[in-house]
Amino acid sequence: MSGYEGEASSGPTPAPRRADKPLPAICDPNHLLHRVVVLVFMCFLGFGSYFCFDNPASLQTQVIKDLDQNTAGFMQLYAWYSWPNVVLCFFGGFLLDRVFGIRLGTIIFSLFVCVGQVIFATGALVNRFWLCEVGRFVFGIGGESLAVAQNTYAVNWFKGKELNLVFGLQLSMARLGSTVNMNIMGWVYSKVADLVGSPGHFTLGISLMIAGVTCLFSLFCALVLGFLDKRAERILHKEEGKTGEVVKLTDVKDFPFPLWLIFIICVGYYVAIFPFIGLGQVFFIEKFNFSPAEARAVNSIVYIISAPASPVLGFLVDKTGRNVIWVLIAVVTTLAAHMMLAFTFWNPWIAMSVLGASYSLLACALWPMVAFVVPEHQLGTAYGFMQSIQNLGLALISMVAGTILDTRGYLLLEVFFCTCVCIALMAVVSLYFVDYLRGGDLNRSASSRASLLKEAEE
Repeated sequence: MSGYEGEASSGPTPAPRRADKPLPAICDPNHLLHRVVVLVFMCFLGFGSYFCFDNPASLQTQVIKDLDQNTAGFMQLYAWYSWPNVVLCFFGGFLLDRVFGIRLGTIIFSLFVCVGQVIFATGALVNRFWLCEVGRFVFGIGGESLAVAQNTYAVNWFKGKELNLVFGLQLSMARLGSTVNMNIMGWVYSKVADLVGSPGHFTLGISLMIAGVTCLFSLFCALVLGFLDKRAERILHKEEGKTGEVVKLTDVKDFPFPLWLIFIICVGYYVAIFPFIGLGQVFFIEKFNFSPAEARAVNSIVYIISAPASPVLGFLVDKTGRNVIWVLIAVVTTLAAHMMLAFTFWNPWIAMSVLGASYSLLACALWPMVAFVVPEHQLGTAYGFMQSIQNLGLALISMVAGTILDTRGYLLLEVFFCTCVCIALMAVVSLYFVDYLRGGDLNRSASSRASLLKEAEE
């Protein structure tokens, strides 16, 4: 009733109905102040997931030593996170829409993240690496689907208002979680070691349990969001939010060729980012003689830059268009960054800063292009397939990267990452020419695309 409720008096002669006082701004779902409160919980919803996702990277040396693993075994922790999302990318939206509902689904996936982190930490406590892998698998079931739920909440509350800004803030908070993890977990481990008396798998397990507190905080945010969304539904008489993901696997056969090139770019690019960050700490210690604290700091710079840069670069791409050109720039500069790390001893802060800016730019320019090449009814399937093959690539490349590092060393590993980026580069160049032959829709300026959209609406 938008903050007003009628009230009737007793007695033989009805008194005139009067409206209650309007709700305070902070309690009124229609008011900006209330939506800002919702946004705070919305942003922190994924904080724990992103904080704990890179726990292995921030404690790479400790995980390998305390659990008696080689690098290939260590990278299995990332592979097991990705395996469930090869499938869940297709069914996560269906579960949220048709089975659980967005509110219950968000809470359930937050619980998966919490339970997965606890299992992971328990595996370290009892020195059972297979249990750590089980924990990462369970964690992965919740992590990616929780991101879908977070985006759905954003659309439900901010569509037609401040949605682009909200997506940028959510991404910034996610990168903040990764950055804090990279820079604090080594310190947490050392403090726990001082209390326990020595480093080891027990110290590692306690440290991971402490990290799990952030997942509990995210679960609390999921509960509060569920309450606030249910309350807004009652007051505003609106329906529960939907993901909008209608997945039909039969649509895959109708995907146009440019979309397959976008898929290749996505896989070739991201497999050179996340597995590298997962292995980066020891790389900077061994090649550049950095201290563990310095190595953690430089390894996290990609996320530090991404947090403020993503909204800014997203705004830039929105204003200029030319998505293919921006993707080309991002891929070329990423290749340059990896080549600097591989073949020079220049200060790695330079290369990692370039990598951070390039990573942010590609995310802003690549993912929207899917909507330019497939009709709206195929968007859910296209994005689901894109995320699926991305996670498949990350799972496989994580294992390959660990094996290369164990047998050949960091130089060949960097050459391997450069090769992956080169594959993405060839796909971008091919996409440019294919798009040019088809009329250049993907690489239109923002003003040209807006004019075409206006004509279509008329």
